[in-house]
Amino acid sequence: MVVDDFTTVMRLVLSVILGGIIGLERQQRGKTAGLRTHILVCLGACLVAILSINMYAGVEGKTNADPARLAAQVVSGIGFLGAGAIMKEGPTIKGLTTAASLWVVASVGLAAGVGALTGAVATTVLVVLALEVLPRIDRLYASRSPAEASLLIISLDKPGQIGRIGSLLGGLGVNILQIQIEDAEDPGRIFIPLTVKLPDKYQLDQVIKELCAIEGIVDIEKK
Repeated sequence: MVVDDFTTVMRLVLSVILGGIIGLERQQRGKTAGLRTHILVCLGACLVAILSINMYAGVEGKTNADPARLAAQVVSGIGFLGAGAIMKEGPTIKGLTTAASLWVVASVGLAAGVGALTGAVATTVLVVLALEVLPRIDRLYASRSPAEASLLIISLDKPGQIGRIGSLLGGLGVNILQIQIEDAEDPGRIFIPLTVKLPDKYQLDQVIKELCAIEGIVDIEKK
């Protein structure tokens, strides 16, 4: 069945609205792909879906053409656009959520194009909820979870000093993520850079105070 002109326009307009809702959230967060990008992706996917239906309607019964082939190309091709939204800055990778939202908004456009309006609207609502609510849950969890800290311990070069530091931190429930020994410029001293994960009940200043009580510890610097 061919999609008539009125229905085509209505579906295209709906795709602009739904894509814009998701894109607006991304733009408000200052992401690389914002309102216009999401609207264009959703609109284009919607048009492709409508073209797939109309093209198949014109040859239905005359050939074994697959009406889903054009839509399948949208799903795979959107990955190239999503890859452009991903940026790597040192050990940190940014843009994965925006890339995922572009992929989802293309699916929303396809759904609107084939007339699955309930699915398109429901997906849009769920995406916006996920983008708005989940970051708040992450921040709440992060505020309650153990914090990482980096310290530089300046110590006298005494045998067993690493063991004493490890025993103290273990007794406090502090996990050592990384520790090493470096030679200091002053003879008889060593640098001990370490990264630790603090339990909720201990603050960093309290841990430093406990470490300073170890014999041979000269100074401790926060990094």
